Amino acid sequence: MSPRKNPVLPVSLPVPPTKINLKEVRKAAACCKACDLWKLGTQTVFGDGNPHAKIMFVGEQPGDREDLQGQPFVGPAGQLLDRALQEVGLDRKSVYLTNAVKHFKWVPDSRGKRRIHKKPRYSEIQACRPWLDAEVALIRPQVLVCLGATAAQALLGKTFSVTRQRAQWITSQLAPNVMATVHPSSILRAKDSESRRAQFEMFVRDLRRVVMVLDSSKKAA
Repeated sequence: MSPRKNPVLPVSLPVPPTKINLKEVRKAAACCKACDLWKLGTQTVFGDGNPHAKIMFVGEQPGDREDLQGQPFVGPAGQLLDRALQEVGLDRKSVYLTNAVKHFKWVPDSRGKRRIHKKPRYSEIQACRPWLDAEVALIRPQVLVCLGATAAQALLGKTFSVTRQRAQWITSQLAPNVMATVHPSSILRAKDSESRRAQFEMFVRDLRRVVMVLDSSKKAA
């Protein structure tokens, strides 16, 4: 994999470009006001996980639990992702998890007691893109997995369809192996337990492909 240039960030870092690391980027992201979502979110929810991970997962945005705790994938969808990772023999600590958008975009429910997820606009995704580009450049994953349409279209183009291209290996400069699959939250929204079970099994099947291609890369090295 060819070396990447240092990422261009929306906030200046107090270190030379040659010494940019995840810690410094995370600090800078905490002060980002490139779009108005910082006014809604409790805090910036930056990526988390192994800084030397071979596998990087990119979701849409943090949810209510993530916004409060300041970590990605710690809510119900994250718990389901953890189950799927265990099914294919992966440890959450061995991967890197992040989102295309770093602030929680929400609207109050009709009674004003809950914060309901709202899909981010393209301009908001683009405002956060430098942070995501920085994470990809610094992690340098062997496998990059987009979880859901927002992440896939942010990284692979607005016309990308997870429905049509799910679990297919996509040629991209982002990483040697790039794939898109559903977001775990979509499984939680299934109409009944049988549908959730079937969709979870399909999701696990997609992750098995990730493990297989990583194992193949190790053997070829």
